[in-house]
Amino acid sequence: MTYHTILISIILTINILQVTGADGDPTIPKQVETPYPTVRNITIEWYIDGDENQNSRVEVMYRVKGIKTWLKAMPLRRIPKGQNIGFTWENRHSGSIFDLEPNTEYEIKLDLEDPDGGSATRKIEVATRPIPTIPKSAEIIELAPGNYDTLNVKSGTKERPVVYTCSTGEAIFEHINMRNSQWVFIEGLVVENLFNSGNNSGINLTGAENCVIRRCQIYSVYGIVAQKPGAKNCYISDNVIEGIVGWTDEQTGAHGNNVGEGVQITGPGNVICYNEISGFRDGISFFEESRNMGPQVSIDIYNNELFRHGDDAIEADFCMSNCRIYRNRITNCYVGLSSQPGLGGPTYFIRNSMYNIVHSAFKLKRYSQGDVVLHNTVVRIGDGLGGNSKLERAYFRNNLAIGGEAGTTNWGGYGAGNPYGADIIEPGAFSDFDYDAVGVGGGVPYRAEIGGIPFGKVEPHGVEEIDLEKTFYNVSFPYPPFPEREIMDLRLKKGSKAIDAGVYIPNINDGYSGAAPDCGAYELGQDLPHYGPRPIDK
Repeated sequence: MTYHTILISIILTINILQVTGADGDPTIPKQVETPYPTVRNITIEWYIDGDENQNSRVEVMYRVKGIKTWLKAMPLRRIPKGQNIGFTWENRHSGSIFDLEPNTEYEIKLDLEDPDGGSATRKIEVATRPIPTIPKSAEIIELAPGNYDTLNVKSGTKERPVVYTCSTGEAIFEHINMRNSQWVFIEGLVVENLFNSGNNSGINLTGAENCVIRRCQIYSVYGIVAQKPGAKNCYISDNVIEGIVGWTDEQTGAHGNNVGEGVQITGPGNVICYNEISGFRDGISFFEESRNMGPQVSIDIYNNELFRHGDDAIEADFCMSNCRIYRNRITNCYVGLSSQPGLGGPTYFIRNSMYNIVHSAFKLKRYSQGDVVLHNTVVRIGDGLGGNSKLERAYFRNNLAIGGEAGTTNWGGYGAGNPYGADIIEPGAFSDFDYDAVGVGGGVPYRAEIGGIPFGKVEPHGVEEIDLEKTFYNVSFPYPPFPEREIMDLRLKKGSKAIDAGVYIPNINDGYSGAAPDCGAYELGQDLPHYGPRPIDK
């Protein structure tokens, strides 16, 4: 046997051992949990031991209980045991099933496969929560029109919730105190508290459970706040929430002249949907650091209209598991979506539309781990698909991003980054990028990189040199970012290179038309999602 034959034999043996897992690294399945189902989504956590080489996989099928046909969902994300900034998380597979029917029981089948051993199947049943409705048994407290100081609410029960409303005009409060309340509905009230001092929150939701804030108008430095231990299973929808921050260079950035939070919340199982939120430092944000946080798991943020925020439109920092940020429209904000950091994940960013974002569309910093970034559309100065800090276990698919001309101004104190289609600085060894479409606008030469490597060498199925005018109808490149720009319709134009350029992702783009899913937030020819408050009959 020659030297070369021996060498090839050794290499083949090593490869076979790596593929088959002959190093004896099986998965040891443990418990499956489904914490805090929401009205539209279900969280799945399958805890495990072993699988140090992280080659196990969990396929997910689901169906309405009693229905014959099974549907496929995304595989669970592999979350190895880890730690960051004093937080730790366990070894597991974790993920979500999206866009389910409310108040419905589902059967879920999980198939764990590990070539090293330990494969297993689990079947579970989970029910989504109902959309909150006011039952006939509710205690209705009808408020007279007028101006008031503070509304201190009393708790109800699931069978007899307490409802505060004003059906004959406007009941205007400086503050609504919902601390530690349960089963309370705040419906159609007005809050005005624009003083930048003292008790400047509109509604205090700290410690509340199973409460609803719906169809209110809130004008406040801080709109709705739930501090540690946070709120649990609350529903915030169809509100107009407005702060005092304008849109100038001086009012943007982490150190800019801005203040306030539209919805600032911690705690599990909360739903924030169909709100219009404008004029804050951050539009929707979670709390940071252990001294301020409750469990930040199973939280939904969707179909919100967000604009004119001096720092982050959605600051999903310190998400622990299965925070789902999807189908939001974001305009004139310093940062679009923040995960600074994600604590293992998954943290989902799906089908968000972003226009005129100054500093970054995706602020994935402080060694963010577990961010899942799918089908987002970005048009902004600087880097379109960006990440200017070290991250790990990010998963990018089917995004459409156009960056470009940023000028020489250090906008907001930090600037917009390089004028590239993509510029992800330190993606991490376990991150995964493909099927994205990127380009530049504003007259600069095309360039795109991931980890300093040309985009096309990292993304074998990615699409490059997307042209703004050929991709959208009547969308101008947002340079300079000031003054404020109109909200744009970022649906695709016929003939765009982004059409049919994506990859199928079960439970995310099942209804695609054409040969393959389109890149970006919208499939060609579909209606715009509804953003912000819905008509009253919804």
